[in-house]
Amino acid sequence: MSLAQWEGVSIRYPFATSDAVGPVDIAIGHGERVLVLGPSGSGKSLLMLALTGLIPNAVPASVAGRIKLNGADVASRSAAQWADTVAQYFQNADETLCGMRVGEEIAFALENRGMEPASIAARVADVLDRLGLPQEWQGRRSSALSGGERQLVALASVLAQATPILIADEPTSHLSPSATAKAHGLLSDRSAFEAVVVIDHRLEGLIDAIDRVVVLGENGSVLADMPPGPLFRERGTNLLGAGIWRPAFSALDDMLGAVGLASEQAPLSFSDVLAPFEPGVGNDAAIAAACVVAQRYIEQRISVPSAGGKVVASLRQADCAPPMGRAVLKDINLDIGEGEIVGLIGPNGAGKTTLAASLAGVLRLRAGHREGPMAGIAFQNPEAQLVAASVREEILGAIDGGGDCQAVLERWGLAGFAERHPFELSFGQKRRLALASLDARGHWSFVVFDEPFSGLDAAGAAMVAEHLSELKKNGKGVVLVSHDMDMVVRLCDRVAVIADGGILAEGRPLDILGDTAVTETAGLARPSFAPVIDWLNRVEMASRVPAAG
Repeated sequence: MSLAQWEGVSIRYPFATSDAVGPVDIAIGHGERVLVLGPSGSGKSLLMLALTGLIPNAVPASVAGRIKLNGADVASRSAAQWADTVAQYFQNADETLCGMRVGEEIAFALENRGMEPASIAARVADVLDRLGLPQEWQGRRSSALSGGERQLVALASVLAQATPILIADEPTSHLSPSATAKAHGLLSDRSAFEAVVVIDHRLEGLIDAIDRVVVLGENGSVLADMPPGPLFRERGTNLLGAGIWRPAFSALDDMLGAVGLASEQAPLSFSDVLAPFEPGVGNDAAIAAACVVAQRYIEQRISVPSAGGKVVASLRQADCAPPMGRAVLKDINLDIGEGEIVGLIGPNGAGKTTLAASLAGVLRLRAGHREGPMAGIAFQNPEAQLVAASVREEILGAIDGGGDCQAVLERWGLAGFAERHPFELSFGQKRRLALASLDARGHWSFVVFDEPFSGLDAAGAAMVAEHLSELKKNGKGVVLVSHDMDMVVRLCDRVAVIADGGILAEGRPLDILGDTAVTETAGLARPSFAPVIDWLNRVEMASRVPAAG
C-alpha cells in the first residue's frame, strides 16, 4: 500500500474554465524520497496542498479524483486530523509563521497536539541543533528575522512535527549554501521520515538521495516518473527546453555524450560524469577530448568581469539598519558603477537586504553618507510589490512614458495571465510579475534585485539573467543579492561578502569563492560546477609529472 496517492486527480479554481492541474496519477511508497519538478504554474504546490487537505478545506478549489493517505481518502478527515500524518513546508515561509518568538513558532504545532511541555522543549532544542541554529534564537521574534532566517525557522517548525510524511515546497529558496546543505541533509535522512516529497530547484547535494523524479508539464500532466539518473540523461535537454531545472552535471554529461564520451552509467554527480577521465584511469586521448569539452562547459558559465563606469551610487562610512532596528552593518564603503553588476553574498541574516535597501535609498542610514539617485528595487518577497486587481493593471500602473503594456507582458511570459488577479498566480509567476512591473517603469539609473531567482523555473531564471545582462549593457548599475553562486559567477563583475557586521571581502566572484577562509567564515560555497574546475586542475598537474622510469 502506498503512503500517499493521487488517482486521476484534477484541481480547478473557482470560476476557472479549465483545470489548473491534472489529471494526475502519482503514488509515493514507504521509504521513498521523491522530487517533483515542473515549470512555474504547472500545479506542483496545488497537488501538495490537496494531499494535506488544505485544498479544498482552506484554499477554495474543487478536486476531482481521489487522494489517499495510508490508504484512506483524504476527504474522509479534516486537514487538522491529518496533521499527525503529513506536515508541509510552504513555499512562502510567512505562511507558516505567526510572528511569535522562534521557540514558540517551533513549539506551536506540538502544543496543538497536546505534547508534554518537557517533550516539546527537548524537541525544539533538538531541531535547532540539527539545523545548526543557536539556542539563543528561541527568544527572537520571527518577524524581526531576515527572509532566509524565517525560512530556517519555518523549516524547523515543520521538521519538529516528525510526521511520517514530509512535504517540502522550495525549502531552500532563500537559504545560504551552508544552510542549504544542512537542509538537504535532513531531507535525505531516511531515519527521520517514512516518505519525503520535495519541490526544489537547487538540486546539487540533493539529487543523489532521490529515488524518483516526477515531472509535471505546463498543462499540469505528468510528463515523466522515473529515477533521476536515467531521467536527466535521456530527457535532460527536453526538460531544459520546457523551462524545467536539471542538475548542473547533466549539461556536461550531454556535451560529453555528443562527442562519444559519455560514461556507461547514468550519472548523479560531476564525480560520476568525470570518473572515466581521471588521470591514471582514462586513456590520454579521451582525457584530452574531455578537457576540451569541460573547458567549453566552464566558459559558458563564467562571465568576464568588466570595470564599472562612473559611480552611480555610493556609501561612505555608512551604518545600515533595518526599519526600527539597530544597526547591523557599520562603516560600509561601497561603490556601484555604471554598466556593472555587483553581487551581495553572505550568510542568512548578515544584512544583505538591509545593505541593498540602503544603497537603493529606501532605508535611512544611521550614520555616514549615501550619494546617488533613488534606485528601482525588486523585493525578496514579490507579494510586497503587487497592489493591483489584475496582472494587466499591475503593469499599466507601472508603465513610464506611455510604454507598451502588451510588450512587457510578452517579454516576461505573462501575456496569457493578463486578466488574472496577481495572487492567483504561482509564486514563480508572481516573481516575474514583480520584476516586469519594475522593468516597465524603466527610468532607473541603477536597480537592486533581492533574490530575484528564488522560486523561478529555469525559463524564468533565464529571463531574469538576460534582463540583468541587458541592464548592464545599457549602462545601468545593478546590485544583485543572491544565494545562487552559479548565477553570481555567471553575471557579476564584482562581489561583496557581507558577514560579521561589515564587508568581509570584495573582488571578482571566482577569486572570492576560491578563498577557503572567506567561504568558511561566510557560509558560502563554490559554484556547483567547481568539481569540473578541480578535475581540470588535476589533469593539468598530472600532465606535468614525468613518467616513472
